[in-house]
Amino acid sequence: MSNPCPSFAVDLYSDESLLDPYPLYRQLRDLGGAVWLEKHKIFALARHQDVKRAMQDSKTFSSAQGVMLNQQMNDTLRGIVLCSDDPEHAILRRVISKPITPKAISAYSDLITGEAESLVARLVAKGTFDAATQLAQHLPVTIVSHLVGLPEEGRERMLDWAAANFQCFGPINARTLEAFVTVKEMVDYAFTQCTREKLRPDGWARLIWDAADRGEISLEKPPLMMNDYMGPSLDTTIFTIANAIYLFGRNPQQWTLLRAQPELMPRAINEVIRLESPLQGFSRVATRAVRIEDVVLPEGSRAVMLWGSANRDERKWSDPETFDITRNNTDHLGFGQGVHMCVGMHLAKMEIAAILGALLKRVSCFELGESKRVINNVMRGLSQLEVTVH
Repeated sequence: MSNPCPSFAVDLYSDESLLDPYPLYRQLRDLGGAVWLEKHKIFALARHQDVKRAMQDSKTFSSAQGVMLNQQMNDTLRGIVLCSDDPEHAILRRVISKPITPKAISAYSDLITGEAESLVARLVAKGTFDAATQLAQHLPVTIVSHLVGLPEEGRERMLDWAAANFQCFGPINARTLEAFVTVKEMVDYAFTQCTREKLRPDGWARLIWDAADRGEISLEKPPLMMNDYMGPSLDTTIFTIANAIYLFGRNPQQWTLLRAQPELMPRAINEVIRLESPLQGFSRVATRAVRIEDVVLPEGSRAVMLWGSANRDERKWSDPETFDITRNNTDHLGFGQGVHMCVGMHLAKMEIAAILGALLKRVSCFELGESKRVINNVMRGLSQLEVTVH
């Protein structure tokens, strides 16, 4: 590199780093606005101000060359909503978002709330359960996957596909290479099974084919765009629900506060996502030379936007590592920012609020037992969280 730039030699994507990334994020923030990751030969933006500005400037920080940290996955998913720029992005996003706008999902409110109430009543009656699987997975797997309308055959693999999909967003390492096998299975399923004839006629996925038939998108787009529903609709919501139980278990006074003031629910959900962002960050490519503080990112360079770091930036937040549901936290970056703001965030919030709302009525505190963290290149969550409710 010709421009002086602070560098960082630690592998952010080793097992050890992924299990506890926050001390490393602090080191990156202290080094500067843009830091060169020696191991991966890319820049990292770790401060809230820099990440937010970059994500809001999609003309300078492009998604069209993919947002992953390896070329194989960028080539595989180039042209989906996540990996495109306007004007194409706006067209694709309009198709994907049609069934999950705030107005559209209001039709599912009673269904989701009723299912959450029934689920929580059963689990609370047991006393002890796994919040990461028995609680957090239920709504996304049973309700949302049905609404997406994929063929019944293969739907049981959606959780595996979603996890592998995000695993492959990272750099090439042993985890990524292993996950590519599962991702190929997912892509094959999208191209062979997610056809007009096999999708549920009233499902969300069928709407993609309808848009192609109307000429709004090209006919080769629908199989590729199935990824926009198969991956993001599951793990991000599942991990946030489990993270919420973990944080409330570790901070019982916050659960007591939420029970007393349920109107704090929106802030509580935002605080969970701020403190334990289920997606830790995607990358972008600079379309021109761009200065961040004293460092110039050359045209064509790739930079990873570390949302998980930005959401704990002490330059932005007071006591950033404290879980505080009264915090004014609407400026967190856990749902992204700018034109690529998470298209399914309203549905995710509805599911999370339904689960927590049902628990508020029945649970005074959570006693945490054995837990296990997922080791994923871009996701942060729990694969196991034993909890006893009182």
